[in-house]
Amino acid sequence: MSNKEEAKSIINFVGGKENIAALTHCVTRLRFALRDDTKVDKAGLENLEDVKGTFNANGQFQVVIGPKVADIYEEVISQSGLSGANKEDVKKVAAELNLNWFQRAVKILGDVFVPILPAIVTAGLLMGLNNLLTNPGIFFEQSLIEAYPNIADVADMINLIANTSFQFLPALITWSTVKYFKGNPLLGIVLGLVFVHPDLMNAWNYGQAVTTGDIPHWTIFGLSISKMGLQAQVLPALVSGYVLAKTELFLKKRVPETIQLLVVAPVAILFTSVITFIIIAPITIAIGNTIVAGIVWLFQKVPFIGGFAYGIGLAPLVVTGMHHAFLPVHIQLMANGGDYIWPIGVMSSLAQGSAAIAMNFLIQNKKLKGVGLAAGLSAYMGITEPAMFGVNLKYKFPFVVSILTSGIIGGFMASQHVIATSVGISGIPGFLSIPFEFWPIFFICMLASCVVSFGATYLYGKNNMSKINLS
Repeated sequence: MSNKEEAKSIINFVGGKENIAALTHCVTRLRFALRDDTKVDKAGLENLEDVKGTFNANGQFQVVIGPKVADIYEEVISQSGLSGANKEDVKKVAAELNLNWFQRAVKILGDVFVPILPAIVTAGLLMGLNNLLTNPGIFFEQSLIEAYPNIADVADMINLIANTSFQFLPALITWSTVKYFKGNPLLGIVLGLVFVHPDLMNAWNYGQAVTTGDIPHWTIFGLSISKMGLQAQVLPALVSGYVLAKTELFLKKRVPETIQLLVVAPVAILFTSVITFIIIAPITIAIGNTIVAGIVWLFQKVPFIGGFAYGIGLAPLVVTGMHHAFLPVHIQLMANGGDYIWPIGVMSSLAQGSAAIAMNFLIQNKKLKGVGLAAGLSAYMGITEPAMFGVNLKYKFPFVVSILTSGIIGGFMASQHVIATSVGISGIPGFLSIPFEFWPIFFICMLASCVVSFGATYLYGKNNMSKINLS
């Protein structure tokens, strides 16, 4: 089919041009905001030559095309009479059409944290590199910097760069939050930097200060306010960024334009900072600590159940887009000594990828024959969507096998109290985020995830060929 014919068919199968509220595309997918998802003919779409799969996520109906997506997109825009839209426009339209309040909340978390993920992942990878240089027993009985003292300063510099994202995390979060809520992102940066000002007590030292009773504070109108920094704190930065954006927009509507420069930013920053130190920080820190304490309790008291539940549930959460809700939890767990749940995500990626590769040996459809291998290798590098949406969900049983695999192995790994000290890239590179002492059990779990998921998928498919449509 020509691009023109393909685009015409896509429009028809998504319910016609009157059913398309907005459309954009990413590297491989058309992303529709549809007025009525029930009008979509998924079978018809997936029989088209260039369509590799379809799925719903974050209120958007997404059609996996591949490298030709930009050309197909232009044809769909031309034939449907739509004007081009960016990703944010489509997200907004989709949210208004399809998402309930909980899904909107999860979407906000995703939209706030996804832009700062490159900084967090980079920090995680650099921390992994620093671990390779400073931990004994990896290459020699002693560490690399002990064996070669001349590289000690290199390791120290890497460690400094790696820690920067976490030391100044509030500034990253407030920047992204204020930007999302249409405030001035630069004010968001300033607000975040206020919370990590060197004149404040570093949050890492708070526990010791509580023990000694030596907590610095301000006394304002008889009110004692703790002078504690918010290093590595997530919820206070998130809520204060929201308050700053709304305060700024409130003032802009009411302050004459001639004096806005003198009034809006100073008042917004001062009000938000004060209200954060007095109210927002104490409340949100208590909430964050309660969530973290609950997860730590679960993984310490009944670790297999906790690991099994997260391993089973993670992939379905990715399908719905709700896995973004765990991003602040990952960060907060790391700030409190170690993340119990991130390593299980590595097992989920490997299990999904292995199931997709197994399907590559079972699928008889020439068009889909090579998709399993490519999607599986992508999952091995931490990108699971092609494997899940392009292969595993299409045939259902590979998806079930992979989540059961990640659940069982996740439960076992949790019972061994494996933690991550940073959020890096999932899949095979995930070991860089794991402390060296846990490497042996972690590598065993990685191998088991691949072997069990691949083997179970292949054997089930091979033994049920007559019941499964693999053509």
